Amino acid sequence: MFKQTQIQEIKVAFTLIDQNRNGFIDKEDLKDTYVAIGKLNVKDSELEDMLKEAGGLINFAMFLNLFGEKLHGTDPEDTILNAFKLFDPDDKGSVHKDELQKVVMTQSDKFTPEGYKKKNQRLQVAKNLPA
Repeated sequence: MFKQTQIQEIKVAFTLIDQNRNGFIDKEDLKDTYVAIGKLNVKDSELEDMLKEAGGLINFAMFLNLFGEKLHGTDPEDTILNAFKLFDPDDKGSVHKDELQKVVMTQSDKFTPEGYKKKNQRLQVAKNLPA
């Protein structure tokens, strides 16, 4: 279902969400993830509904399976890459952090400045990047 590189990318996402690093995503991990993206008013019932979809705590195998179910029918990779090219018109293979910050703070589910900063710090730690 997934290529090895995709599995590695999904593993990074799993690790970012598994805040307490116990190998499972639980309600507190989900709550912490929402806080990190600036969404502070998530109801416990919403988090519990997410966990019910998986049947309880989510280990990596379950997370991978859920990803497969959710990704079925999504846009092809080239469509997604073309969307990112809107932010990278010179085709440098990266998006400038100021441009990304502007978009995530003004479009759709808007990040707060603090939520953006917190998520950016977590991504740098997860990818072992300098702050």
